[in-house]
Amino acid sequence: MLNKTLQTKLIVLIDPDKYNQDLVRLANDTNVYCIFVGGSVLNKNTLEKTVKSIKSITTIPVIIFPGDETQISKYADGILILSLLSGRNAEYLIGKHVKAAVKIKKSKLKAISTGYILVDGGKKSTTQKVTKSKPLTDKKEIINTAIAGELLGKQLIYLEAGSGASQTLTNSVIKAVKQHISIPLIVGGGIDSEEKVKKILLSKPDYLVIGNAFEKNPNLLTRIKPFF
Repeated sequence: MLNKTLQTKLIVLIDPDKYNQDLVRLANDTNVYCIFVGGSVLNKNTLEKTVKSIKSITTIPVIIFPGDETQISKYADGILILSLLSGRNAEYLIGKHVKAAVKIKKSKLKAISTGYILVDGGKKSTTQKVTKSKPLTDKKEIINTAIAGELLGKQLIYLEAGSGASQTLTNSVIKAVKQHISIPLIVGGGIDSEEKVKKILLSKPDYLVIGNAFEKNPNLLTRIKPFF
């Protein structure tokens, strides 16, 4: 479902608490590869309702991006099994997964094992607060963590600067990680303008994820359409 690509593909991340159907309709007119649904903290318990709504509007695949073990819906096309490799909180390395294992198995969702690496984005992210873990700042440690994720059998590496980050991942870090792993690389966090999208695309990650910026300005999706 998420493989190595020759050209970076766009992924839209939707927080069910901030769901906007118009964004999905715009995605239908843009070359969006898939839609992630989920969030670090959900207050409205509307994940499944959101997944169903998205599926009624588009044929774009929907993959759950879970913030915890409760964010599961059999109506999605798949689910990322996120392991926070950048942190040392065992609950987010394996604890949450144990709690969700039976439900995911019963749902028959395609499970995609993902090494999740939080990188310093210039401000304290919600992920950092929830997981009580620190983001990585050292380039060598980021690279080594990504390599370790592949060696542990992860199918994807997700480099994340954090929702609403004040600064994006640097091209230097993205290129270095991409050179050292053979599995697909996803990047996200702080990408809120056409200029930043163009800059990130120069480092050629396999997938680019944008969420917070589309919530604030859905029309950004239309403006970056030519890039994908």
